Amino acid sequence: MLNNTVIPAHAGIYSTGTEARMERQPCVYVLASKRNGTLYVGVTSNLIKRVWEHKQHFVAGFTQKYRVDRLVWYELHETMESAISREKAIKSWKRSWKIRSIDAVNPEWRDLYHDMVSPGFRHAPE
Repeated sequence: MLNNTVIPAHAGIYSTGTEARMERQPCVYVLASKRNGTLYVGVTSNLIKRVWEHKQHFVAGFTQKYRVDRLVWYELHETMESAISREKAIKSWKRSWKIRSIDAVNPEWRDLYHDMVSPGFRHAPE
């Protein structure tokens, strides 16, 4: 049986422990081209690295073609299996549901990547 423990998205503030764990944490994420723009749902075990790759347009395909590189939502998971399952579910959602989820935690559609790589970023206490 899969462990379906999910740490809900809260606009980039999570209780995950050390920076090293953040770098290797299974995660579902949503990128946008702009507020209410083109959306992309992905999964990774290294969110900072993966979003950087999107921003540098190293990821050939959809995000490169449509310039989708603003991290607007993410959700950490305990296992990659759980993250993949959640990614598939979110990809099947109606667009309005995805937008509502982003608005709930990031109403300004800020690029959360900048929060994660800035010197002032810190995780919420455990």
